[in-house]
Amino acid sequence: MNSAQIRENLAEVQRRIASAAAQAGRPVSEIALLAVSKTRTAAEVLAAYHAGQLAFGENYVNEALDKIAALSDLPLEWHYIGAIQSNKTRLIAEHFSWVHTLASVKHAKRLDKQRSRDKPPMNVCIQVNTSHEESKGGIAAAELPTLAREVMSCAALRLRGLMALPAPVDDYAQQRRNFSQLRRLREQLQQQGIELDTLSMGMSADLEAAIAEGATIVRIGTAIFGPRD
Repeated sequence: MNSAQIRENLAEVQRRIASAAAQAGRPVSEIALLAVSKTRTAAEVLAAYHAGQLAFGENYVNEALDKIAALSDLPLEWHYIGAIQSNKTRLIAEHFSWVHTLASVKHAKRLDKQRSRDKPPMNVCIQVNTSHEESKGGIAAAELPTLAREVMSCAALRLRGLMALPAPVDDYAQQRRNFSQLRRLREQLQQQGIELDTLSMGMSADLEAAIAEGATIVRIGTAIFGPRD
């Protein structure tokens, strides 16, 4: 996609975010836009950067590393939003500022061990499987407090919040119900003394519902870069 179209699309997404925030009675400053750049070229990421976008989400480690290297002179913030594989945790720990998809104590310990103490702690969201789909990653809600406390014990990790990828639905009310599950889980953890400031939820088709339910990071790919080939 060309630079002009990416700039226009970004502006439209930002308008949607601002409108949804106003509808929810929330300051738009509470909501960060994460541009999902998986399968996109470094040139497309560069176009988004020139349009003002700094945070990018990647699903595939090797593909991401090529882009991170090609754009290393820019002040970009890279978020890992794909399934975590044990043989990739060192690369994730070395090259990303955020990971949204932590779902096991094993991976928490590996990331903690492999994160350089010269770097700031890695920001972590725990992925919760709110839709109970076997094909989706994430842990069951019942396992959440144990994993949250494990992450909090890791010096090189900073627990920020929760992430979910609900089953896609067109109905706005159902979208809100899906996202409200994650909001309630965060509230339950907060009542247990686990402070969390992040809800990573909402994509191109449902960002309005996510923002209505408290999303602080929306992960937007298609609405910025167009449909994937």
